[in-house]
Amino acid sequence: MIFTVAIDGPAAAGKGTIARAVAKRFGFGHLDTGLLYRAVGAKGGDPVAAARGLGETDLARDDLRTLAAGQAASRVAVIPEVREALVAFQRSFARREGGAVLDGRDIGTVICPEAEVKLYVTASPEVRAHRRWLEVGGDEGEVLAEVKERDRRDAERAVAPLKPAVDAVVLDTSAMSVEAAVAAALAEVEACLGAG
Repeated sequence: MIFTVAIDGPAAAGKGTIARAVAKRFGFGHLDTGLLYRAVGAKGGDPVAAARGLGETDLARDDLRTLAAGQAASRVAVIPEVREALVAFQRSFARREGGAVLDGRDIGTVICPEAEVKLYVTASPEVRAHRRWLEVGGDEGEVLAEVKERDRRDAERAVAPLKPAVDAVVLDTSAMSVEAAVAAALAEVEACLGAG
């Protein structure tokens, strides 16, 4: 069975948690596409060469969840040649046998516009900054400023800006528990699978 779930949204909205839960529940493969860009940024050197030579071990680095890696990912994601080098990998993963869940920022709009289910997971910048601060610590005001700057950069980039697909179901997790957000996402996938 080929079945793609595309989950997009800004940083710390909960899309990764939801994606992992959906993949586990339905036995689908999961790809956190942000890790691709984080790995390219973390490798340093020429980002285009890094993207073209990216391997599984690069995605297993333990420093990919840091704030610095996130900032580096956002910077290299605007380079067209980096994006081109990673798009084919993502599209191949998405249409793999057995189903796939991809989470990122342009899955439903650019990478997999044909995805069977499209979710856009969001939350207010303040809620997302607080969640990120709980993960990484530091000064919460600085984390909020970084979240807002990244949102601006992701929304204004010329190539594949962050926005919901026109046919995406929007989940605002600002006031939702993790369990409620996951349940809403699972219900969307179940409804689509049942209709198929």
